Amino acid sequence: MPATPTPPPAPADVAAAPLDPASLVPADLVAAALDREAGYALLAELAGPVAAETLGGLDALAPGFPDWIVTSLFGGTYQRPGLALRDRQIANLAALTALGGVEPQLADHVRNSLRIGLTREEITEVIVHLAPYVGVPKALAGLRVATTTFAAASAGTGTSGTGTEDAA
Repeated sequence: MPATPTPPPAPADVAAAPLDPASLVPADLVAAALDREAGYALLAELAGPVAAETLGGLDALAPGFPDWIVTSLFGGTYQRPGLALRDRQIANLAALTALGGVEPQLADHVRNSLRIGLTREEITEVIVHLAPYVGVPKALAGLRVATTTFAAASAGTGTSGTGTEDAA
């Protein structure tokens, strides 16, 4: 006669042992470096004065959230070795264009790319190159954002022309 399988214990039968947070960290895990000051310095280099306006407005709505963004993103991810700032900006342009629906952030990264030396032609080619991968509508939307941002840069307004600004 075959053995009868033992049913799993009911939730009431399982004792809830306290979990030690240290047990969740593998022994060979490298701690993430977060440098708040480097994050704000990089954001100032990339976004310029518009960053302070954006962060102040966002902090009024969601206190602490902009500091978390700057510290973890610009003071963490951006500080990792392996990619130059130019390469990171190209990746940002591609990701935001592919994502779609994030026009203020794409406009910020178009502007940031111009600030660090990418040309309008290079930015345009990044977006055009994406068309077969992300779809023509998303590439066209990205090109519209780039065109508006280029025009604002030429006019010296420093805004994206989208009506909102977002540093991340």
